[in-house]
Amino acid sequence: MEIEPPESVVPPPAKFALPVDSEHMATEFRFFSIAKPHMSAFHLSWVSFFTCFVSSFAAPPLIPIIRDDLNLTATDIGNAGIASVSGAVFARLALGAACDVFGPRLASSSLIILTAPAVYFTSIASSPVSFLLVRFFAGFSLATFVSSQFWTSCMFSANLVGTANGLSGGWGNLGGGATQLIMPFVFSVIRDIGAVKFTAWRIAFFIPALLQTVTAFAVLLCGQDLPDGNLQRLHKEGDKPKEDFSKVFYHGISNYRGWILALTYGYCFGVELTVDNIIAEYFYDRFDLKLSTAGIIAATFGLANLFSRPLGGVLSDVVAKRFGMRGRLWTLWTVQTIGGILCVILGRMGSLGASVAVIVAFSIFCQAASGLTYSVVPFVSRRSLGVISGMTGGGGNVGAVVTQLIFFKGSRYSKERGITLMGIMIICCTLPICLIYFPQWGGMLCGPSSNKSFAEEDYYLSEWSSLEKDIGFHHESMKFASNSRSERGKRSVISTTGAASISPSIQV
Repeated sequence: MEIEPPESVVPPPAKFALPVDSEHMATEFRFFSIAKPHMSAFHLSWVSFFTCFVSSFAAPPLIPIIRDDLNLTATDIGNAGIASVSGAVFARLALGAACDVFGPRLASSSLIILTAPAVYFTSIASSPVSFLLVRFFAGFSLATFVSSQFWTSCMFSANLVGTANGLSGGWGNLGGGATQLIMPFVFSVIRDIGAVKFTAWRIAFFIPALLQTVTAFAVLLCGQDLPDGNLQRLHKEGDKPKEDFSKVFYHGISNYRGWILALTYGYCFGVELTVDNIIAEYFYDRFDLKLSTAGIIAATFGLANLFSRPLGGVLSDVVAKRFGMRGRLWTLWTVQTIGGILCVILGRMGSLGASVAVIVAFSIFCQAASGLTYSVVPFVSRRSLGVISGMTGGGGNVGAVVTQLIFFKGSRYSKERGITLMGIMIICCTLPICLIYFPQWGGMLCGPSSNKSFAEEDYYLSEWSSLEKDIGFHHESMKFASNSRSERGKRSVISTTGAASISPSIQV
């Protein structure tokens, strides 16, 4: 399948394998290409997040075995689940800022290699406390989601960013489903070789730890920060100004849109993290299934990311072509609300067949909402893209922590009751999306500013001081502003500088 770019797209300069826009961001997506820098960055971004997801959630599929070995109570298991996602709350915000300052390649590879030892050490956990600690530190690696989304946002044009982010995040999230299959399989193989079950689960953890280590070096050695080169080299050559961290951080946290998206993400991706922690045990105990059978059912939730989260990104780009940013916001609210309703229904199901059917449908809407959220994120701030990405990603982990603390810690609620209440929380926490408003594009409930002179350039210029504009630090933001005119939707997209709208092109 190939969609030809319009004539307004200039053929790629010699150093790029794909057509690019004025920022050298790709206007075409080729799934099976590893061409540098755009497609290689895409593949490294999702693979790195995938391996970290496998590592962080390697324990839940084996919980029925681990709990017997370490004498874990329901409270211990709940605390460990909370610990596994709480560490990444601040790690995601910090990694977002690190991407802005040091670039996604160094930021992500450093985090991956620093958290790998925690996965290795899981094999020597001997008590509830040590098990909680290794899950806590291994969970820091989930922050690589931020570098993944930052990386693809820097490599693909405005009309294609939803698709690229959705695919990168979705395929990375596949790790949550893949680990539900990988770990029971590895455990079974090791047992068949002759190890006792309390030794087999410990040896099994060397597989995800090794994958994580290899991935860290692949990102460091094969990745490139930006289309024009690595960030540190561009700083040295004067091609890109060195950012003041305090200003980057301030412009990110002071943008209220980022906080609303963080809340929204807390109840799509945050719910996904929660389900990854509880679903295998839920099916194992509630329907008296075998460990492998419960793992397969649980895997369907995570494996739906193969298409569900990318579908959200693609849907956002398609809707935006006609309805602009307002279409992106309406679609996000609709999809996530339906996901909440399905979650309520899941908690009310009493039969295995009905539960499996509902969880498949729930996974599609829940994960598509994540893709839709990160289709809006790149437009909130250009200067503080990493901080906004980190805030939103951190919100996902906060949502997971809060949800597990309230509904799945100890025995206050049964798991089915907790799932129902979680669905109600999803519906309620999705409502603030209606408060997101861009003066140049509008929001869910009203159109763009009546001030016809207010354009994309005015919005992104507000992040720069007069002195910084005099020096020329804002030039990259102005290129992005021109390329983001497509967010006006079917309204006439006219650039006062003569820049034309660029339509995305996807090749398979």
